[in-house]
Amino acid sequence: MNQHNLNPESESHLNGPLFQNTLQTIDEAAKIINCDPNIMERLRKPRRCVTVSIPVRMDDQTVKVFTGYRVQYNSTLGPYKGGIRYHQNVDLAEVVGLAALMTFKNSVLGLPLGGAKGGVCVDPSKLSRTEKQNLTRRYASEISPFVGPTKDIPAPDVGTDPQTMAWFMDTYSQEQGGFAQPGVVTGKPVEIGGSLGRNHATGLGVIYVCERAMEMLNMTMAGSRVVVQGFGNVGSFAAKFAYERGARVIAVSDVTGGIFNGDGLDIPELLEYVKQNKGVRGYPKSQAITNEQLLETECEALLPCALEGQIDIHNAEKIKCKLIVEGANGPVTNAATKILHQRGVFIAPDVISNGGGVIVSYFEWVQDIMSFFWDEADVDFKLKGIILKAFDNVYKLQKEKDVDMRSAALAVSIARLEKAMLLRGLYPR
Repeated sequence: MNQHNLNPESESHLNGPLFQNTLQTIDEAAKIINCDPNIMERLRKPRRCVTVSIPVRMDDQTVKVFTGYRVQYNSTLGPYKGGIRYHQNVDLAEVVGLAALMTFKNSVLGLPLGGAKGGVCVDPSKLSRTEKQNLTRRYASEISPFVGPTKDIPAPDVGTDPQTMAWFMDTYSQEQGGFAQPGVVTGKPVEIGGSLGRNHATGLGVIYVCERAMEMLNMTMAGSRVVVQGFGNVGSFAAKFAYERGARVIAVSDVTGGIFNGDGLDIPELLEYVKQNKGVRGYPKSQAITNEQLLETECEALLPCALEGQIDIHNAEKIKCKLIVEGANGPVTNAATKILHQRGVFIAPDVISNGGGVIVSYFEWVQDIMSFFWDEADVDFKLKGIILKAFDNVYKLQKEKDVDMRSAALAVSIARLEKAMLLRGLYPR
């Protein structure tokens, strides 16, 4: 196990594009609220970066050694919180950037949580179930000194799922003497301490924010044309909830391609089609479109729920919607945000609009600590209250300072962190 000491000679992991982009954004946001420069100095670096070797016996009896990471960025507001991803491109620089984003997301949402992120450099599609379990258990064991219900609470992310969290929780519990510790992770199966409503939480949060933004723009969900990029967990639930509220979902896409129907797609039917055909391509009541065409489709609301950097300076002038609600992390670049803001396109930024997942993860952690569980209606109701309060706070500052919503969101986030850090002080003096 290696904890990176953050001296200038070992700071290459702080030079990744995602983290540098985040630093640029928070520097701009800090100026809006005249943040204390000493606070900003502290917010520009992670608290702890842990790198671990993960030896795994594969099914063919050979041993492969994978590299895993856990970055704990800031714990001023509470225990560290953030997902674990399994992906072949994971590196320390990426995980640092993602941990920073979690810090500012949890702060702007008003949650009593810090920010962290973890990952293992591996292609999970090339692992058998046994190999994935062995990898997860050894990774959990290696980082176990740094996690726990009051320290750091991981969750699923790209390439991980509730089963991964179950293995992680069981490993940690066994190492704590066999006592069940459900609060060490969230995103678990309901049967072992997971929360109802967690599966659809991010998509539902996107629609709650979309409805509130439409209200501010004198629009209504019913009858509005909605375009959804990405039809995975977030996008499919967002499309479903928009459809149920009377929106015309006229275009969606996934890794197989994009589809369009100007009269509106039958989302329940499309969901069944995707189950059978593993993608939206070929859905009979539609015409095929490219990802580029989908993003440039004229509509009231565009919900990018796929990958980062989908709208940049090359296509920002061609976007024909009135509202963008970011379901993915960073789907609109900072430069594109400024272009769209000048064009009058309202953007509900990712740190709020895709916050439903971490909000319900917070609920799961609370339920685990209390050993008292809520029904799904309670979870959805409490989610709505938290995410709309965050949106309203940011919207108020955006109007006061006449800035774009992304800058306002980070300004609100930094202001909360600044106050808490000043109250707690610096140890030692």
